[in-house]
Amino acid sequence: MTEIDAKTDALVPAWLTLPDIAELLDVEVTRVRQLVKEGQLIAVRRGENRALHVPAEFIGDGRIVKGLVGTLTLLRDDGFTDEEMLEWLFTADPTLPGTPAQALRENRGTEVKRRAQALAV
Repeated sequence: MTEIDAKTDALVPAWLTLPDIAELLDVEVTRVRQLVKEGQLIAVRRGENRALHVPAEFIGDGRIVKGLVGTLTLLRDDGFTDEEMLEWLFTADPTLPGTPAQALRENRGTEVKRRAQALAV
């Protein structure tokens, strides 16, 4: 987990704390920490108390958005840092349209993964 810069913070429309996510997923906070540790979620330190936060768009309908974990794995395998992954996920892509994070929420994960794989070339 790293400090977040203003550029990335400005790209992400909304953030959730780990306790917020635990409540949404109906699990203990320790489980959310484990998801972060396993790379299934990206958490960054932000705010005055430097608490861990996860982009709100990563959670939907009481679970992690479908396709997110696989996309994060692809990007990580391509050598992306957490900040670079967030920047990529929340930067508009006119070919999608929208951001990759929005496309994942709209169940268009195949398109997002295809673009993530193309980055490795």
